[in-house]
Amino acid sequence: MPSFSELPTRDLIGFGPKPPHPRWPHEARIAVNFCINYEEGGEMCMLNGDDRSEGRIANQIVEPRIGARDLNMESDYEYGSRVGFWRIMQAFQERGLSATINLVGRAGELNPLALEAIGKSGFDIQCHGWRWIEHHGLPEEIEREHIAQCIAQAKQLTGRHPAGYYAGLPSENTRRLVVEEGGFLYDSDAYNDDLPFWSNDFGRPHLVIPYSLDTNDSRFSYGVGYRVAEEFVTYIKDSFDCLYAEGATIPKMMTIGLHARLIGRPGRIASLHRILDYMTGHERVWICRREEIAQHWIAEHPHD
Repeated sequence: MPSFSELPTRDLIGFGPKPPHPRWPHEARIAVNFCINYEEGGEMCMLNGDDRSEGRIANQIVEPRIGARDLNMESDYEYGSRVGFWRIMQAFQERGLSATINLVGRAGELNPLALEAIGKSGFDIQCHGWRWIEHHGLPEEIEREHIAQCIAQAKQLTGRHPAGYYAGLPSENTRRLVVEEGGFLYDSDAYNDDLPFWSNDFGRPHLVIPYSLDTNDSRFSYGVGYRVAEEFVTYIKDSFDCLYAEGATIPKMMTIGLHARLIGRPGRIASLHRILDYMTGHERVWICRREEIAQHWIAEHPHD
């Protein structure tokens, strides 16, 4: 057994050339999960007691201001909670489609209207940390406390323990703390596969459902990724088409990450509508919540 300093371990082999058949419901050729990241208000900000402003995943490329507020960045994030979030929710709800909310606890706490809508939506909650911050270097006891706060918030909203956890910027302790807590079905702090898999690093089998940073609207924010909505549509369609074709023999899963302050802008929201209509125009497509993927995998592919 490796020491904790060597955990989590790396696996460069995975399923190899013969991945398991997931046996998705209704003989689906692909499982598609949309993750709506609700982070606005939980980012780095002097008002949250931080020593700097935010500098990531926004509509501007700036360096964090050390010891000072950045009112432009704060306002950029506010657009997501004030406007963009509601546009995204409408796109799914008017089609009767499911999604997953990656909920940053502090962000939800600061917007009771959004939090109430999340609770009533029927979407599942994947805890996304209490703060939208880098967890590397965060004291273990603080990270453990943040996980507990996220769980308490989700329970208050839904009446039950959240199924999944995705720190986004995890520490070396994150997965161990999630496993030790004992109530999560899975975590998503991995980008290394198109199917769920089991980890055995921390004393008991633990399911990992990989996330994705390429099929993700965060690439609108870096200045070298998507520039207009149609580029996002094209990339998502190309990814979907590849996985859908492979699904004739070995189905896979696809995760699409969304951010209210990015895709929720007027010049980009049309891309989400086009993507949803394109996917629902195909047969044997399972657009589902992340919790459903976890429950299905545990039932169909239990740990040996």
